Amino acid sequence: MQVALESNAVFLGIEYLAILCWGLSGGLAAIQKGYDIFSIMLCGWLTALGGGLFRDVMLGDLPPVGITDKGFVLTTLFSGAIAVVAHPEIRQLKWTMIVVDALGLGLFAVNGTAKALAFGTSGMTAIFLGMFTALAGGLIRDIFLGDVPMIIRDRHLYAIPSFVGCILTVLAWRGSEHGFFDMRSEMVLDVLIVVVVVLIRVLSVAFNVTMPGAVPRTHVYLPGEKRYLQRPDITPRSSSSVDDEFVENGSAEDSDAQ
Repeated sequence: MQVALESNAVFLGIEYLAILCWGLSGGLAAIQKGYDIFSIMLCGWLTALGGGLFRDVMLGDLPPVGITDKGFVLTTLFSGAIAVVAHPEIRQLKWTMIVVDALGLGLFAVNGTAKALAFGTSGMTAIFLGMFTALAGGLIRDIFLGDVPMIIRDRHLYAIPSFVGCILTVLAWRGSEHGFFDMRSEMVLDVLIVVVVVLIRVLSVAFNVTMPGAVPRTHVYLPGEKRYLQRPDITPRSSSSVDDEFVENGSAEDSDAQ
């Protein structure tokens, strides 16, 4: 079965643009570390095509498109060469990079999920592989460079939009299988899904929407206890405060002895 996105010229153009942008992102990250040209090229290739490599290996589609598709490989090498020369100017295009990165996030999430479904996987497996396609490249890049992965350090919505896109892709695919709409309608839905992913990502950055952390707690409750136990104070204290406490306790003990 042919994946709908692969026959869409618009999506193919966006895919090349996303690969170029992600290659630039990987190259810039290597430049910030002060690495040489080979490392810059390698980091750009891993960032742009690492997710697809992981997906294809998991699906058994060997050799992966990340090393067989000449257009993809040459695009990543071209992006690395651009980063080597134009890295000061690229860093100034913050919002352009964010929007194109979000396009790549949505496209790779939808494309990865659709390819997994085309290989006969279950919906849950397809969702995982779609997210790996969208996120694994940046994860490999950050591990390669010794940084905290983007999906962890960026509190704006990053993994959540790709997750939403993967779920919607599975629903659209199942609807097409059951005859609710034809191939053309499925392609339109794929476009809308990518738009949804882009909007979620871009709006979260624009309005500083972040994921909540752990629930703040000040007391510890234990089962079977009628009263709560206050969390012990483990704050380090200075030697002077310890001496003062010792003096106070000693004075109290002397008064009790008298």
